Amino acid sequence: MKTKIKEQQEKKTKVSITMTGAEAVIHCLLAEGVDLLYGYPGGAIMPVYDELYKYQDKLHHVLTRHEQGATHAAQGYARATGKVGVAMATSGPGATNLITGIADAQIDSTPMVCITGQVAEHLLGTDAFQETDIVGISTPVTKWNYQITKASEIPEVFAKAFYIARFGRPGPVLIDITKNAQFEAFEFSYKECTSVRSYKPVPTLNFDKVKEAASLINQAKKPMVVFGQGVILGEAENEFKAFIEKAGLPSAWTILGLSALPTSHELNVGMVGMHGNYGPNVLTNQCDVLIAVGMRFDDRVTGSLNTYAKQAKVIHFEIDPAEIDKNVQTDVAVLGNAKESLQAILPYIQENNHQEWLQEFRDHDKVEFDKVIKDALYPEKDGITMGEVMKEINYASKGDAIIVSDVGQHQMFACRYAEFNQTKSNITSGGLGTMGFALPAAIGAKMGTPEREVVAVIGDGGYQMTIQELGTILQTKAAVKIVVLNNEYLGMVRQWQQLFFDKRYASTEMVNPDFITIAKGYHIKANRVTNREDLAVSVKEMMESDEAYFLEVCVEKEDNVFPMIPTGSSVSDIRLE
Repeated sequence: MKTKIKEQQEKKTKVSITMTGAEAVIHCLLAEGVDLLYGYPGGAIMPVYDELYKYQDKLHHVLTRHEQGATHAAQGYARATGKVGVAMATSGPGATNLITGIADAQIDSTPMVCITGQVAEHLLGTDAFQETDIVGISTPVTKWNYQITKASEIPEVFAKAFYIARFGRPGPVLIDITKNAQFEAFEFSYKECTSVRSYKPVPTLNFDKVKEAASLINQAKKPMVVFGQGVILGEAENEFKAFIEKAGLPSAWTILGLSALPTSHELNVGMVGMHGNYGPNVLTNQCDVLIAVGMRFDDRVTGSLNTYAKQAKVIHFEIDPAEIDKNVQTDVAVLGNAKESLQAILPYIQENNHQEWLQEFRDHDKVEFDKVIKDALYPEKDGITMGEVMKEINYASKGDAIIVSDVGQHQMFACRYAEFNQTKSNITSGGLGTMGFALPAAIGAKMGTPEREVVAVIGDGGYQMTIQELGTILQTKAAVKIVVLNNEYLGMVRQWQQLFFDKRYASTEMVNPDFITIAKGYHIKANRVTNREDLAVSVKEMMESDEAYFLEVCVEKEDNVFPMIPTGSSVSDIRLE
């Protein structure tokens, strides 16, 4: 039964009304169900902001302190909710400041629509004030982009943009609107886009391939699953769980796949990749069937491709045909949405139990615990470790919080040790590795899911890249919990310098400001922990706060994250120390 809102939207789309292009932009966003967007105004986008002022009760705009912050906030919102994030900026530097977030969204398959203002059509190509060819600049890092020069183009382009951003393998779309198009009046009507010629978002499922894949899985003696964000994006968590439980499949995750399956699940064997768990990395090269679900065989997952799973038959469940055989040769490719594909294969899968094989993962877990995890979570040294901070966050959150991590050592500690009961709970910059991502992304995640606790785990380096977004928290009162793990280094780079560059710590030591004073300057509650005996109570106090809270934890300066696969090495060559 249609809701009143849906009926009203449909009614609006059928009636032609004369309006300006700027007002049409607002009506398009409302028709697509947008109620929240992030941005920063300027001259070339001012007509849209002027119209936005009239619709504040329907469309909430969040003024970030930098355009990059707007894109990361839109990403956090999209990742936490599954909806399309929206960011808006002016031309020239405003538009170019969006590029890092757009590139991040592209490689991490995050649905996002970015709107930029542009100089008037007659000035294009004249090097006018704040003119930049943002369509040319953004082409390599967008799923689609388009420059609107006539107001009449707005409804069709916006409908197409949201369709492309949302359906199939999601991604960012950029719409550039010249200033004259924002002022022009035209007869507005809106029609939802349901298809685009030459774009097929979801491949047709081939049941012969489904049966081939099922046959290989049923015959396998040592099967192993590696699952990625495709499970989350396809809303296939239940189907995935049913699939692995029926066949008894040990399942490891990429960092973007984390939280698709509860971390406590008996078939969850941990993280693969450069700083992943010992068992799933080593046993990748011993399994007889490797089943990839919604992941793209990134180099940080595979290590050396020359030695990656050469003994195994490879099954790849994937929505994007471009990913098949791109890095790893596939024996059976099942193209389609993960939810549909897993539903289709389930009847052909035989009930199985691979307890002896699963025990091999657990045996490796014991080795890793003794060599790595014990010292990370239960250290005997005086200094606080990043791992024990995550342990206290787990205890206080009971595994129900959204953890938004930045990029660096703290990111790997967060992904390795965070506990999750719910999907869409791990938000981080995976493919691009963008320092500065976490603080604004956490704001977006919290505003998208106000009922959930959102904890940003950030290093002292990445924190200072977007620290100005504390101003966005001040203005919006978003109750984000911020944990800065301060080791006074660019920790991940320093670790590499220690291990591979004879401890030549070139340009990695940080002289940091007083983070507590800065937080208090933004009227955010703040606390610093330097002693282990204060850690648990401080984390508890932070988590119990109804407001935003900043917690600085001074951790071991030269603590390293292990295990580690050196660049270019085989996953079998993972180092425990």
